[in-house]
Amino acid sequence: MAGKADIVENLAYNLESMTKKEAAEAFDGVFEHIAQLLASGERVQVPGFGTFQISERAERQGRNPKTKEPMTIPASKTVRFKPGKQLKESVNS
Repeated sequence: MAGKADIVENLAYNLESMTKKEAAEAFDGVFEHIAQLLASGERVQVPGFGTFQISERAERQGRNPKTKEPMTIPASKTVRFKPGKQLKESVNS
């Protein structure tokens, strides 16, 4: 499984003018900005990669699996990702 360190190393390698520290700062900056935009309710579209958007879940009834007692699951927001056409094609080829 690839992680942040793998991506940062590859970014620094491909952009020879960038150090690993600078690549890590750029990586963090991009994802912090995406998180801020999503938190403010905006949809984030990265052409060729995909779209991030907030989806709201309504309050609902559930059961505690341990005690079998009914419980209310509070409303929440979650991030949804829809892959773009190019990403789908590259994964499926």
